[in-house]
Amino acid sequence: MSKLPDPFRAGLERGWKTTHGAQGLPDKISCDVVIVGSGAGAGITAEVLTKAGLDVVLIEEGPLKTSSDFNQKESEAYGDLYQEGGTRATLDKAITLMQGRCVGGTTVINWTSSFRTPPTTLQYWQDKFGLKDFTVESMAPWFAQAERRLNMLPWEMAPNTNNELLRTGATQLGIEAHVIPRNVKGCWNLGSCGLGCPTNAKQSMLVTTIPAALDAGARLFHQTRAEKFEIENGEVKALLCVGVTGNGTPVSDKVMRVTAKHYVVAGGAINSPALLKRSKAPDPHDLLGARTFLHPVAFSSSVFGHKIEGWAGAPQSIYVDHFLHQPLDGPIGYKLEATPVHPGLTSKLLGNIGATLAARYHTYPNTQVMLALMRDGFHPESEGGKVFLKLDGSPILHYPLTDYVLDGFRRALLTMAELQFAAGAKTVLPMHEQGKTYQSWAEAKASIAQFDMKPQLTGAGSAHIMGGCNMAGTEQQGVVRPDGVHWHIKNLSVHDGSLFPTSIGANPQLSIYGTTNRMATQLAKRMTGKDVVLA
Repeated sequence: MSKLPDPFRAGLERGWKTTHGAQGLPDKISCDVVIVGSGAGAGITAEVLTKAGLDVVLIEEGPLKTSSDFNQKESEAYGDLYQEGGTRATLDKAITLMQGRCVGGTTVINWTSSFRTPPTTLQYWQDKFGLKDFTVESMAPWFAQAERRLNMLPWEMAPNTNNELLRTGATQLGIEAHVIPRNVKGCWNLGSCGLGCPTNAKQSMLVTTIPAALDAGARLFHQTRAEKFEIENGEVKALLCVGVTGNGTPVSDKVMRVTAKHYVVAGGAINSPALLKRSKAPDPHDLLGARTFLHPVAFSSSVFGHKIEGWAGAPQSIYVDHFLHQPLDGPIGYKLEATPVHPGLTSKLLGNIGATLAARYHTYPNTQVMLALMRDGFHPESEGGKVFLKLDGSPILHYPLTDYVLDGFRRALLTMAELQFAAGAKTVLPMHEQGKTYQSWAEAKASIAQFDMKPQLTGAGSAHIMGGCNMAGTEQQGVVRPDGVHWHIKNLSVHDGSLFPTSIGANPQLSIYGTTNRMATQLAKRMTGKDVVLA
């Protein structure tokens, strides 16, 4: 296999219209549509709208980094590609939040798992949020287009050992495990998906839809922060932006004023509601920033008598949904997957410091790690969190880990320990401050049952931030309409994961692609009268 060419290097040589905000911005620009963000929803929207012949501008706060920059080093990737240098967390610091902050957004650093929105989730949205058109049948063609465009197919190579042991443990307990579809093409199976793909195999927005939009004449402003909208009489008049350094510090007090016929917010959950809050967008029902969901994640590590080397190979290729589909009025369900075992990330997951952490690292090559994604948002005791603004206008998420959610963490820690021992683990270490290295399933089971399940004590993270600008069939239930247009601002739409009224119950990227594909196609039709197809 040969390394694929860097599409940005070639595109820039061809004359793509890109501007580095820290090097200076014009006073004002105009276009048909301005899109805030460049991740999953923004990328799909940009390609669809440029196909319709519209003049599109993309505003991205993060830097432009491409495969020429990706070197598989955690020490550089987290600072270059992640929100807040990889340190973003909830208000109480109980949950670490991993989100992209670069051209291509989180699609550049996700682990490529690609699932359609589960039927149970779509049905819940229909029943509870009036989203009557969000049926399995009506969404299928939009998902199919995204799957073709981004080469989403079940992983054909053998899973790495880290993932295979998840399947082994499940099989030993009579539980089905399945292969994950991944959005890759010509994958080298390096395992560094979370650090930026150095071979351009991952079909992120960085190498697919954004290059297509730029080829069609779109303009990209990177290291350019959208500060606020000017809103008058239910209509956006302009978007105000500033140039920023790599760490987000404004380079000057100069403001670029962008005027457009339509404005699309696609900065991702947390940032999108924050932008609307800074803009004092109408919010008569106090919904903006509320019902923000995370798929809060529990972790369990284990040590085997043979090498795992979980840093190598596709990070996620096997999953187990056996524990996910609980009755919605019952205990929270969770999805099991594997966690890539890169050294920096693993140091966080193994827990503790000093000699204790060093001792746990002694068996690093033999370490296997599982994760459990909680399906939040479907129960009265799991209403998610809310985005607030700090004094400087930057966002912060308050997400209470309720007893209901923490009960799911306990059950997930028990499940993962049982699967790891069933797969042949010599020892298991749950990610909890009271957790120790256990030599048997019986010992782990007794100890986990006695854990104090509280925030801070219970290790938790998330890479799936959703909600905060949820869509609904009425303005009393949602920030935006089912077509993504704001209920109270006629020329503003939201096209990202903040649209979802609950969590997905599966890795959300394909849900974003399919949902925004439909919304962008509808927007293109309204603006131009043209029917366009993503793929």
